[in-house]
Amino acid sequence: MSPLLDVCPVDELQPGSCRIIDWEGDPIGVFNCDGEILAMEDRCSHDGAPLAEGVLDPERCTIECPRHGAIFDLRTGIPATLPAYVPVETFPVVIEDGLIKIEVD
Repeated sequence: MSPLLDVCPVDELQPGSCRIIDWEGDPIGVFNCDGEILAMEDRCSHDGAPLAEGVLDPERCTIECPRHGAIFDLRTGIPATLPAYVPVETFPVVIEDGLIKIEVD
């Protein structure tokens, strides 16, 4: 089993919000999409922009890159629009005793 990284209590990540955590020097964005907690690499595959600084659409569970507008699916990491065409890494989320954790390897 991969290690679990503590993020925060569930009630501290309100719908439509995001929290950035660091794992071995790499930022990971943890998002609340209308109650669904999702985690993905916080780095655009097109040019390395911090995705969490972009526009979060909690209804569609997407994030728009703040630099060039590529839209990524938070569930899969797959870009829905250009200029990005390479997916970003996603991470399984575990809710345990009211605490959000992500599975990292």
